[in-house]
Parts: sequence; structure tokens; C-alpha cells
Amino acid sequence: MENRDSALNRAHWNRTSDEYQAAHGTQLAEHPMAWGVWSIPEDDLRVLGDVSDKQILELGCGGAQWSIALTKRGAHCVGLDNSERQLERARENQRAAAVEFPLVHGSAENVPLPNDSFDIVFCDHGAMSFADPLRTVPEAARLLRSGGLLAFSAETPIHFICWDDDADAIGTTLKSNYFERRRAEDESSVCFSLPYGEWIALFRNNGFVIESLIELRPPPNAATSYRDFVTFDWASAWPAEQIWRVRRL
Repeated sequence: MENRDSALNRAHWNRTSDEYQAAHGTQLAEHPMAWGVWSIPEDDLRVLGDVSDKQILELGCGGAQWSIALTKRGAHCVGLDNSERQLERARENQRAAAVEFPLVHGSAENVPLPNDSFDIVFCDHGAMSFADPLRTVPEAARLLRSGGLLAFSAETPIHFICWDDDADAIGTTLKSNYFERRRAEDESSVCFSLPYGEWIALFRNNGFVIESLIELRPPPNAATSYRDFVTFDWASAWPAEQIWRVRRL
């Protein structure tokens, strides 16, 4: 049975998918294999490594721009999303790119796919931001083969606790309890974050070894369509986004 948070986020993305793609689709299309709101290229960061012939699951694929680009590099991708409308956009993008791979409707907290199916499970924000990590990390462990990679970008706990709910904007002062705030809800959606120590314990408890934590910083003169999330000056001074790279033992 779908939980309340998952249902709320599904309704949110069904309602706002077209608006989101209109606002950010150009950036996503121009930088289909790039991380975070500043579109830092995968070819620079080398988070996923060689993807040729790898079985890859994208959790919260949205318009599937990442998976389309990975497929063109020889990967065997599956895109999963909780939003039916986002998957419609993904199918449109597949047709435009003349690329085909499975698209699955479901929550990253309860993925309708078999154990030990993938070499890589990843997302760029996506489901690791909009689903409960206490459920998504064990699911990723179940889905990955031995030695498989879980890699994802997400909001940092620093950005999370500096968010000013009243102003609906990022600020430069701490607004929330670092140890206690793990979930943020507005009238339409829910997002999640964890303190660093809890991320580490969660990975270890689910059989992962940590390979790297990358704290993203915008390159000089970088621009973004995600200006409501963070400013260039803020992200240049403090990490707003992080990439975890962990491997199943």
C-alpha cells in the first residue's frame, strides 16, 4: 500500500511535471550527463565510471535525459519514476532520441524489480531526495549485485538546515536542528535529508562500503535554471549538493 509521503509526491510531480520540464528542460537537454543544479559533467567527475554493457537503474528518472545519454554510451538502462506524467515525458524524450529502454512506474521505496538485477543504481537528486532514505537505501542494496555501485546526488544537510521556510529561500543562518530535521514538507511535497553520520551508518548497515563523498561547487561563471534552490555565491562558499558513491560488499 502506498504511504502518504509517496502519494503526496506522486501527485505533486504529476501536477508540476510540465512546468518543471518547461523551466529546466533546456538545461537538462544541453547537459544530459551532468550532476546537480550546476550541471557538472560526469566526464569530469567520473562518478559512474565505464557504463558500457552495465545494467543500470535510474531512481526517479523524470524525463530520462540521463538514461537516454547512458544508453547511447552502451548501458542497459531502466528508468523508474513515481510520477505517471514524468514517465510520459520520458517516453516523449525516448522517441525524439530514437532510444528505447524499459520505463517502470513505481516508488524507489518499493521497486517492482527482482533482487540482484543491476550493476549500478543511481540518480541525480530524483528519488533519493523525494523518498525516505531509510527505505530507498535497503532497496538499492537488494537490487544491486555484489560489487554494484550506488551513486546519487542530493541536497546537503548544511543546505537543508539553512533553508528559511518563511522566506522559502536559502539563507546564511542555521534555521533547523541538525540532529532532528530529516524531513521537510510544504503544502504539496516532501523531501528528505540525513546528517552525515546517519548516512554513513545507513550505508554500513545495508552492506555498503563508502568510496567517496563529493561536495559539489559551481565552476567559475556557472549558470543554472535552478536559481530558486541556491545562488552561485552561496554554493561557492558552502556545499549545497553532495554526491555519495558507495559499493555493495
